[in-house]
Amino acid sequence: MTFIIPRFDEALVVREADVEVLGLAPLSTRLLADSDATGGALSIMRTTMGAGLEGARPHTHHQSAELFYLLDGQLQLLAGEQVITASKGDLVVIPPDMAHAFATPAGHAADFLIVQAPGLPRFEYFRLVERLKRGEATLSELLASQELYDNHFLNSPAWQVVRESAHHHD
Repeated sequence: MTFIIPRFDEALVVREADVEVLGLAPLSTRLLADSDATGGALSIMRTTMGAGLEGARPHTHHQSAELFYLLDGQLQLLAGEQVITASKGDLVVIPPDMAHAFATPAGHAADFLIVQAPGLPRFEYFRLVERLKRGEATLSELLASQELYDNHFLNSPAWQVVRESAHHHD
């Protein structure tokens, strides 16, 4: 296996005022640094979600691990067949090829960092999802982008059970 060492020669500084923000309350994502800014080392986002929302449906990434760090609140995370509830200060790292998803439990909002390593060009994927939410793109366009963005959707019975029980408690 060949390892490519990510290279970037200058310190990366991203100012809050310059950050692109997708979505609005109760679910928004700040696009902090995509892989092109870090020589392929990392892709970094910060997501803020209101209570009881689904953030990402079950999927895998073949080429990168994904780190979730809870700045505040609570987040339910699918990790393979288990569902973990992470709280402020908790860190969860999902290895490549492991099914994962995330949502906020009823009554709990969340603010968290997502870091993918090695980095992949991910921001266009999130922009596509945003266009889909606004009716400016189609589900077939999103499904056709799975290879390009290394975002592979799948069914997870474990996640389905958790999400269905969440809807029954509303």
